[in-house]
Amino acid sequence: MSDLVGKRVAVTGGAGFLGNHVVERLRGRGCRDVFVPRSAEYDLRDGNAVARVYEKARPQVVLHLAARVGGIGYNKERPAETLVDNLLMGLQVMEQGRRFGVEKLVAVSSVCAYPKYAPLPFQEGDLWEGYPEETNGPYGVAKRVLALQARVYRQQYGFNAVALLLSNLYGPGDNFDPSSSHVIPALIRRCLEAADEGRESVEVWGSGSASREFLYVGDAAEAVVLAAESYEGREPINIGSGEEVTVRQLAETIARFTGFRGRIEWDASKPDGQPRRSIDTTRAQFELGFKTKTPLEEGLRKTIEWYLGQRETVAAQVEGRSG
Repeated sequence: MSDLVGKRVAVTGGAGFLGNHVVERLRGRGCRDVFVPRSAEYDLRDGNAVARVYEKARPQVVLHLAARVGGIGYNKERPAETLVDNLLMGLQVMEQGRRFGVEKLVAVSSVCAYPKYAPLPFQEGDLWEGYPEETNGPYGVAKRVLALQARVYRQQYGFNAVALLLSNLYGPGDNFDPSSSHVIPALIRRCLEAADEGRESVEVWGSGSASREFLYVGDAAEAVVLAAESYEGREPINIGSGEEVTVRQLAETIARFTGFRGRIEWDASKPDGQPRRSIDTTRAQFELGFKTKTPLEEGLRKTIEWYLGQRETVAAQVEGRSG
């Protein structure tokens, strides 16, 4: 177990959804020297900008969470940006970290890296057995390369880099922008708006038959910090809840929790994305002692409660970005 107290820690993406929770966990552990590079000042796609991060913060530990990510629609509209930006950020953050002699780097990858038809539940050894699901293929490939980079840097340079493969995140602080949000915040927003307006139906992309495994953001943050403290392996680790649910079941639960009593209409002309997602978390339990604490229904209630309290602020932020 590596004590992070007294260490200088840099968290890329530390002002984002997962990053906010990770920084909070670090400070809860007593870690006071936490540096969060902001994109307005440091473009992590640029090696010179990343070098400035290391020169300013002199981190001993780096948690690389920064990513360009969105829902199915966003990924279909911006595949080149999604691929290139994520590749460049990962390559530069790890390479500059190696050059600056960082003691440890935790690279956060994604379940989207898995092949479209990987055997269920997904096991870490199946990562390279096919191309990811097409609608998020560029993002998945970039995140797969990040896990590979951690492995080969350890192999060639002895650089202490480890990779985590996180399942779909949700929770307080999620992105509720309809142009780029993932399924849970999108459904919460649509159902609440429909309930408020007395609408009789809500339209949802796909058939509803696809399944996902969702991970509460607070649990994900704990896994990231545990990996920084205790994992030294060359293989990536799956981080998930072990709770698979269909999108149809998810939509019905969210409708019930938000008070929407109308119909859910499925637009089967739109893509479902990957048919099923369920991951094997045996390695996480063995290597990190990690197991999720937040069941899906509890996490959904917390997320809805947070959004209801932040609705006006979130709407203003979305309007500001679109304007």
